[in-house]
Amino acid sequence: MLQLLLVYFGPYYIFGVNLGSIQLGPFNYRFIATIIAFSLNYAAYFAEIFRGGIQSMPKGQYEAATVLGFSKMQTYFKIILPQVVKRVLPSVSNEIITLVKDTSLAQVLSVTEMFTKASAAASAQVSVMPFIVAGAFYYAMNLIVETILNRVEKSMSYYS
Repeated sequence: MLQLLLVYFGPYYIFGVNLGSIQLGPFNYRFIATIIAFSLNYAAYFAEIFRGGIQSMPKGQYEAATVLGFSKMQTYFKIILPQVVKRVLPSVSNEIITLVKDTSLAQVLSVTEMFTKASAAASAQVSVMPFIVAGAFYYAMNLIVETILNRVEKSMSYYS
């Protein structure tokens, strides 16, 4: 939430630049700031996940590639990266599912998303049913993401 607020209000308070009137096609700056904040946040998570995956590779993999005459680029792209992707896929899957759930934080910047619509409908109807429907949609989206990523994981487990 703080990152969303920093990306939206930061340019004005740090540099004195008012970006609130920027319009990029149908998207206003609130939506653009939300995309930037989520992108920066999850890029940092993914970078850390892949860094850990690369560092987890045994030294013997590099030595074997050297013995076989692979260059550093060939070693990385043909030997190390495929193994790293297979190792980090569960963590990446977890972060993608978390990203789907975190989209509800966009309401902090008054970006209309599913939770905002559910909240408005719940207030108008004086009912909790819109929240249940929104929760079901979040569950369905996460189920779809999880199913796709499980299939990718299974396709990569060629020795299991």
